Amino acid sequence: MEPSLKNKVALVTGGAQGIGRAIAQRFADMGALVGVLDIRLDRAEQAVEEIRAGGGLAQAFGGNVAQRETFTEAVAALEQQHGRLNVLVNNAIWVRYGPTDAITPEMLERMTATGFHSIVWGVQAAAPAMERSGGGSIINIASAAGFLGIPGALVYCGVKAGALGLTRAAAVELGPRKIRVNAIAPGSVPTEGVRINVDEALATKRVARTPLGRLGHVDDIAAAAAFLATDESSFMTGECLLVDGGVTHALL
Repeated sequence: MEPSLKNKVALVTGGAQGIGRAIAQRFADMGALVGVLDIRLDRAEQAVEEIRAGGGLAQAFGGNVAQRETFTEAVAALEQQHGRLNVLVNNAIWVRYGPTDAITPEMLERMTATGFHSIVWGVQAAAPAMERSGGGSIINIASAAGFLGIPGALVYCGVKAGALGLTRAAAVELGPRKIRVNAIAPGSVPTEGVRINVDEALATKRVARTPLGRLGHVDDIAAAAAFLATDESSFMTGECLLVDGGVTHALL
């Protein structure tokens, strides 16, 4: 029997495009009702229309994940309308690469707010609802950058390393409440957001140093998220799945 998310309710941040969109689609295909949360409501609504057109269940939410109320409002709406929250995917991020001396207060604040603060607010809002639902799974999208040093990515590496620390601490705290917290660390996946920071020459270099000889695909990450969302991973918490083609372990 294929793993299922039937009768489950999930919330995916940054769910209108890229990795988040692929995860939202995978969850819907597995039977979940998916809350698609994105800073652009029009994109979230478009994603929801596409999911529904394929026979899935979805609901759109607009909001900035850097703000606590974005999560409290979305979680409250899902719980009120559908009676529960079972899965949260903290995926949203805003990234800019550049030399250390080019980091501005505005850049630092935006990257940490979307990539670090948002996980705190997401966990805080989701945990009580999940406990009322009998437990749940929180999945934080980290990065191979959380394990590596990347030139021009000082803040990004720090934010993603922080996401791993938050994952472990939340897993320990929330385990007794039957809430599992795990992370996924993708390698380079050429989404719209990545293309802003990674040109063709750098992408070619990344392929060359990846043991599996290719960049990642959004569906690679969605498959890992599906595993962590279901009972197939029921005895896993505080872990990070490296879905990176082996690049984190490669010295090439």
